[in-house]
Amino acid sequence: MPYPDTAEAFVVTDIKKWSDFKKQEVKLKPFEPHDIDIAIDACGVCASDVHTITGGWGENIPLPLCVGHEVIGRAVRVGDKVTTIKVGDRVGVGAQISADLNCVNCKADQENYCPNSVDTYGAPYPDGTISQGGYSSHLRAHEYFTFKIPDSLETSLAAPMLCAGLTTYSPLVRLGAGPGKKIAIVGLGGLGHFGVLWAKALGAEVYVISHSPNKKDDALALGAKDFINTKEKDWAKPWKFTFDLILNCADATDKFNLPDYFSTLKVNGTFHMVGFPDNPLPKLMAQDFAPNGCFLGASHIGNRPEMLAMLELASRQNIKSWVQTIDISEQGCKEAVERVYKNDNVKFRFTLVNFDKAFGKRA
Repeated sequence: MPYPDTAEAFVVTDIKKWSDFKKQEVKLKPFEPHDIDIAIDACGVCASDVHTITGGWGENIPLPLCVGHEVIGRAVRVGDKVTTIKVGDRVGVGAQISADLNCVNCKADQENYCPNSVDTYGAPYPDGTISQGGYSSHLRAHEYFTFKIPDSLETSLAAPMLCAGLTTYSPLVRLGAGPGKKIAIVGLGGLGHFGVLWAKALGAEVYVISHSPNKKDDALALGAKDFINTKEKDWAKPWKFTFDLILNCADATDKFNLPDYFSTLKVNGTFHMVGFPDNPLPKLMAQDFAPNGCFLGASHIGNRPEMLAMLELASRQNIKSWVQTIDISEQGCKEAVERVYKNDNVKFRFTLVNFDKAFGKRA
């Protein structure tokens, strides 16, 4: 049966052929009073999509699987108890699509750490349905995880904000980025360029740390005050005790000499990770944290209040993602994930577009 029982989707059926997408129907979970159905118009391509379908984060994934969790589209159906969205609204969904909303974490606006959360794709609902993502015709989402997109934000530019944007915005806010703070962003890619944009918009002094010297001009264009090249000998020495916070957006941390990075932090500074490698972190000694009493941490997306605040900030300050668009199709999905995997001249995010061309006009 077609929609509303199923969505058309571009799915992966074999992680050994992880970039081969097939168009087929996938089951939608039963529609409930707080649900919203979205006819998708754009979906960002996240590195998480690639880590998932390649088996980099574990090979036990449900197949067939449609990935994609940076979704923007039109609300075409709303449940009887929905109060925040109406049919016709332009809305977005990020990397989380459900939670119990009753546990201690949810009641404290920490629903992104709910033990009963449901990821936007590849996760089981209580009825056993597997959530399917945004490389598809439709998405069914709980209204708490559905966000009205400000009119001033262009769809293809706003889509990557829903995961990459929130994933970097949340820790910056929680860890105090603002006037008087010096923030370093490690890795200038899909995550890292948002880190620079948000830290600058929040009033901090921003620096970029990268092993790619050819990214210096882009770092400065995004608003960084300076660029630090880790390929230079003893690169960290001039920067000792400089940064209040390092936001690590790279997914190659397993290759880092982390004590070098730690040394650039102020006393009690934090090295915080939002880029997750496929491999374990390098071995560390407790003594590596002692010279400046620094901290090592990581985080998972962000909460609803942070999403709303981030979208408002982007709208108010006219912040624009750096995005390249690709028409969604079997070939388009293949090109996007392969180029993200190879880091093949992606500046700095792909958004899949022209969903009407692939799926027709939808209601």
